[in-house]
Amino acid sequence: MSDEVTEALRRVPLFQGMSDKALARVVEISKEVSHPAGKTVLEEDRSAVGFHLILSGHAEAQQHGSVVSVMGPGDYFGEMSLIDGKPRSASVVAQDDLRTVAIPAWNFNRLLDENPDMMRALLVALSERIRQLRE
Repeated sequence: MSDEVTEALRRVPLFQGMSDKALARVVEISKEVSHPAGKTVLEEDRSAVGFHLILSGHAEAQQHGSVVSVMGPGDYFGEMSLIDGKPRSASVVAQDDLRTVAIPAWNFNRLLDENPDMMRALLVALSERIRQLRE
């Protein structure tokens, strides 16, 4: 995988506290995936399959067919279902050609176990999302 992926990961708060060695491990277990415009990347009410970090392009998060947010490079999705094991709370649809770095569920959970700082950063990010929803 390219230096672009490593640098994209470094800019995400979840991965900022990781050592170079730990970050290299994240890159090693990740896969770059391309999604054409209009493709449903994840479906609401389905089980978790992985974490996605957007490298390029834009995607909509939709709940019951209504757009609840638009995401772009540096944004990520899929982590909530990985944490609680429940079905996804939203569908994600590519608005234009979308490139993501995907980490499968089994690897993502291992990363959390091995990197307590990542777990802490994830809790902060989830708390922030909850606060935004309440506003």
